[in-house]
Amino acid sequence: MSASRYTYLGPEGTFTEAALRSLPEAATRELVPMVSVPAALDAVRSGSAGGALVPIENSVEGGITATLDELAFGEPLMIYREVLLPIAFALLVRPGTELASVKTVTGHPAAQIQVRQWLSEHLPDAVWESAASNADGARLVQEGRFDGAFAGEFAAPTYGLEPLATEIHDAANATTRFVLVGRPARLAAPTGADKTSAVFWLRDDHPGALLELLQEFAIRGVNLMRIESRPTGEGLGKYCFSVDAEGHLTDRRVGEALMGLRRRCLGVRFLGSYPRADEVAGTVVRGTGDAEFTEAADWLNRALDGRG
Repeated sequence: MSASRYTYLGPEGTFTEAALRSLPEAATRELVPMVSVPAALDAVRSGSAGGALVPIENSVEGGITATLDELAFGEPLMIYREVLLPIAFALLVRPGTELASVKTVTGHPAAQIQVRQWLSEHLPDAVWESAASNADGARLVQEGRFDGAFAGEFAAPTYGLEPLATEIHDAANATTRFVLVGRPARLAAPTGADKTSAVFWLRDDHPGALLELLQEFAIRGVNLMRIESRPTGEGLGKYCFSVDAEGHLTDRRVGEALMGLRRRCLGVRFLGSYPRADEVAGTVVRGTGDAEFTEAADWLNRALDGRG
């Protein structure tokens, strides 16, 4: 395995590259752009890369389906880190281009959702055509196929462009969450501000089936930070559920919640416990801390011994 190589969703100049370069260890790794999320992750699976950084969630659009599906259905991988990156776009053009002459624009489909209002106000007659990525849109502008591209301002030098407008975003505080993914290994110790990710499949479909499984978290005081359904491909109405929960697998409340799912679900895939990027410690509800689990277990043992 080439531990010195990290892959990411390319090409050069993407927000994913910017997120990856924010990690201290990126300075000592060879960073290799890939054409897609599956390609970035498959490099890790094959051993040609030690890790891959891919987007998993956006505050405007929600989950990134390509990543969620790869982690749920592909050969098992684990999440080791997460990165939160504020997202703002720039309109990148060839040098000397004026706003009035911008008639065609491009970018990733996700970018269009986040700049739609700006477009209607400043370029209402511009024709949009989607690109494979925002950085690829910048490349297409460089080649003269479009007048402007919505991408990160940092991509301008790479493609010989200049920003005609910056800090473009319809939704204030738009943020994308990225995850650093590697092959499964022993967990790092908890930090006190952790997140645990998993995917689970219902055993059968009946009224209240999902509620019953969510109660495995609720009764143990585990806060779910995200839950999304994804089709399994086995027919209409067949779904699995991807979740992020506060806490670390070694926290008794989290471990027992996943054990409860494992007993009742058709399947559970553990995706990792890792430090939260915002470094916020989760709330521990009274009666659900490790010390209280230990005390309750001691009480049970005394009862079994006739000392209860």
